[in-house]
Amino acid sequence: MTIPIILDTDTAQDDCVAILLGLLDPVADLRAVTMVAGNVGFEQQTKNALMTLSVAGALGECPVYLGCRRPMVRPWVSAENVHGDGAGGLSMDDSGVETEKEHAVDALLRLTAESPGELNVVAIGPLTNIAMAVVKDPSFPERVKSLYIMGGSNNARGNITAAAEFNFYVDPDAAKIVFEAGFDITVIPWEPLTVRDALFSREQMAEIGSAGTPVASFFAQVCEATLEFDESVGIPGSSHPDSLTMAVLLHPELITRSGSYAVDIEADSELTRGYSAMSWGVHGLAPNARVIESVDAAGFFDYIKKTMATVTQVSSPIVGLRSQ
Repeated sequence: MTIPIILDTDTAQDDCVAILLGLLDPVADLRAVTMVAGNVGFEQQTKNALMTLSVAGALGECPVYLGCRRPMVRPWVSAENVHGDGAGGLSMDDSGVETEKEHAVDALLRLTAESPGELNVVAIGPLTNIAMAVVKDPSFPERVKSLYIMGGSNNARGNITAAAEFNFYVDPDAAKIVFEAGFDITVIPWEPLTVRDALFSREQMAEIGSAGTPVASFFAQVCEATLEFDESVGIPGSSHPDSLTMAVLLHPELITRSGSYAVDIEADSELTRGYSAMSWGVHGLAPNARVIESVDAAGFFDYIKKTMATVTQVSSPIVGLRSQ
């Protein structure tokens, strides 16, 4: 039995890997990709998503819906200093490729109405689309089987400010709405989970890339800029929170520890904007999310390595890709 998924993404670097898992893992049934403003410019991240579909041989097979191009009430903030163009300088002629005309928020509402209680939403960018769907239709959370969120830090440091992880910082108002909406939420936090259990050294990155498939080459090239940035700030490897979020939905056996938390997001203070307060059960607050605390790091690496070795027929040539 496969797992039906809508992937909400601001496609750059590891978002690309998450898309690949949704396309290449036989357990996954990726029904749609919805785009939200986040890592890089909106047009660029849309190009990145289409190029990822092409590398997997799935261009034109998985619908891509364009969503909110800015946060709910704030100016957009990018992570281009971390990811560059998010595609490792690769490019594809997408002049004849069409995205869907329906807005991503409307697609989320329609698809879940057509299959109530069946679809899992994986949100690996700012939560603007998800929150806007809630605002437009408050019954939306009831129709979503589960919502897996890459975001926040579990009482730990941020990665864009001392207090905040990028996705929650970019649109804290949306994150606050989502955590109050009544979804069945699983959170994959950046710190400490990602930088401990989903971190690949240069040697591991080379090992994955050495498979020689188009997908493996794409993985290595797309992730290089982020690997260099991580190393420059003292993180000894390439971080993979987005693909980990997809992986733990598809393979819950990777989870080694989790807990029930009351999660709330700071949206009023500029000093701690986007901070995720995660109460672990001793403060008299009702839990609203499961937070993943640890995963099988070796198992996750093996899973990524195996999946990136999948042989595909590239749909449309990728300029600069070493193997296709």
